[in-house]
Amino acid sequence: MPNPSKRPQSIPEAARGSVLAMLAERSQLDFELAFFADLLRRIPDYSDALRAQAGNLTTKGLLKEGLLIDQVLVKLRPDDPDAHYNLACRYALMLQPDLAIETLRQAVTLGYNDFRYMIQDRDLASLRKDQRFCDLLREYVER
Repeated sequence: MPNPSKRPQSIPEAARGSVLAMLAERSQLDFELAFFADLLRRIPDYSDALRAQAGNLTTKGLLKEGLLIDQVLVKLRPDDPDAHYNLACRYALMLQPDLAIETLRQAVTLGYNDFRYMIQDRDLASLRKDQRFCDLLREYVER
C-alpha cells in the first residue's frame, strides 16, 4: 500500500490510494524493473528486454543480478559484441578484472570498436590502470 505521506500533490483526491497513485509514487527505474521482470517471465529469451533489465539492475545497484542477466544474454547471443561488452562492464564493476579483460577482448574480437567510448566508460574505471586494458586498447586502436 502506498505511503500516504509520499503522495504527490498533483494526484486528485479521488485517485489517492488507487493504482494510479501507486504508479505515480514509483520511480521510473522501479517501474521499468517491474515491467521488464514481468515481460521476461513471459518471454525469458527476449534479448532486448534482457539488455534493458541488466542495465536497470546495475543502475539500481543490483550488480550481481545484472551480471546474471548479462551472462544469459551472452549465451543467447554469442556473436553479439555489445552483449560481451556489457558483460565485461559488469565484471569490471564487480572488480573482477581477469574476467572483464577476457570478455572485453572477446567483444572487440567480435567487432566492438567504439574505443573512444571504452576509454571514457565509467563502468570500466577499475580497469584503467590495468596494463592488459592499455595493451588491448593499443593493440586494436593501432589496427
